[in-house]
Amino acid sequence: MSMILNITRQPQRRDQGDLEFRVAAMRGADACCNPEGVGFGLVVVDDDRSFADVARGLLERQGERVLGVACSSAEAVKQVAELRPDIVLVDMALGDECGLELAQLLAPHECRDAPLVILISAYSPCDVAELVAASPAAGFLPKSDLSADAIRQIVASSGRVFASGHLAGKNR
Repeated sequence: MSMILNITRQPQRRDQGDLEFRVAAMRGADACCNPEGVGFGLVVVDDDRSFADVARGLLERQGERVLGVACSSAEAVKQVAELRPDIVLVDMALGDECGLELAQLLAPHECRDAPLVILISAYSPCDVAELVAASPAAGFLPKSDLSADAIRQIVASSGRVFASGHLAGKNR
């Protein structure tokens, strides 16, 4: 049975200060997605390089554009700044690092220019539901359920409009 955890939030006021500025600067005002009408641009972040490479291959075969793979928070921040993906898949357990902290850095609450973050993990959705709900992530996917369709389902439920004007999930 496939289980996807979607997060629906009311807008929240948080003092992002310097953090929001850094994320906005990372994305730039001219950020764009799906210029050719193909899949969303993604970055996969997972400390298990083998899983990240398999995820990349799977998603590319299913029509998504995987722009990069990162194995650490530092590498992820660098790739997001350089590649400006629409979506970042972030493993919740990044070795000695915390995927939830990375999600907060990449997509703080109320920062519309940030990429959409989807948390992934081998954990059960029931085990991480509260943590995911408290994060700025759009949702959660168990690694065993990872697919382009599952990602598009979370993206569509987010109601996010990307800089290109495409409503998330409506570009296909």
